[in-house]
Amino acid sequence: QVQLVESGGGLVQAGGSLRLSCAASGRTFSSRAMGWFRQAPGKEREIVSTINGGGGTTYYADSVKGRFTISRDNAKNTVYLQMNSLKPEDTAVYYCAANRGSLATAKGYEYWGQGTQVTVSS
Repeated sequence: QVQLVESGGGLVQAGGSLRLSCAASGRTFSSRAMGWFRQAPGKEREIVSTINGGGGTTYYADSVKGRFTISRDNAKNTVYLQMNSLKPEDTAVYYCAANRGSLATAKGYEYWGQGTQVTVSS
């Protein structure tokens, strides 16, 4: 069982930055790919970024490429999402998730955090 706790969300003006953190419990963190997803009101959940277990392979949705950076610290069982140049359309609840495997795929996420709200004002 893996428990995930996100933090770092909040209200920021357009063009600003936020850094999300996701702390994981358990001993299997480094063997699991991690992902960040988001869901805006009235929209389906979408993938934002993923990172493989070792941290060397990442994926970004086109909408955030060049603005967001995913990273992980396996010694701290934590994954991060640095979000720069935020836009109002980035407003959503952001969730971190742990994959059942180590590859940074879009599917296979079996554990989810409770989410953290990110609101970007124009």
